[in-house]
Amino acid sequence: MSQLQDQLTADLKTAMKAHDKMSLNVIRMIKAAIQNEQVKVGHDLTEDEEIAILNHEVKTRQESINEFQAGNRQDLVDATNAELEIVNRYAPALMTADEVNQVVAETIAQVGATGKGDFGKVMGAVMGKVKGRADGNMVKSAVQAQLV
Repeated sequence: MSQLQDQLTADLKTAMKAHDKMSLNVIRMIKAAIQNEQVKVGHDLTEDEEIAILNHEVKTRQESINEFQAGNRQDLVDATNAELEIVNRYAPALMTADEVNQVVAETIAQVGATGKGDFGKVMGAVMGKVKGRADGNMVKSAVQAQLV
């Protein structure tokens, strides 16, 4: 078992003992997502694969919050925010905009990009470096801003 799975199991036991239904449900959802992916790929997941699952869980909840806000459903926004806080305990911290800009600048210099025609080459290289640690839209914006 990975460190994440060990942590999830320990926190699951703690949530059971504390009768914390919200944490219990969210941790079970995360564990189920990890197990489903393990069955799908047929091997124990790498740390990067686990991070990808956690990032997917975060993104799903953020999208739900946006939809609930658009529908004026504050009760669902509050519940989903609580779930998001629990998922964020396990997800790695995302890079800041400054850190992303620095990686983009370094990558542009490394690949020798000169203009907007090199967008795909730069994006591919940057996403390989920041996989799971930065939002793709933030990276896209940073690359577009720096490629003129």
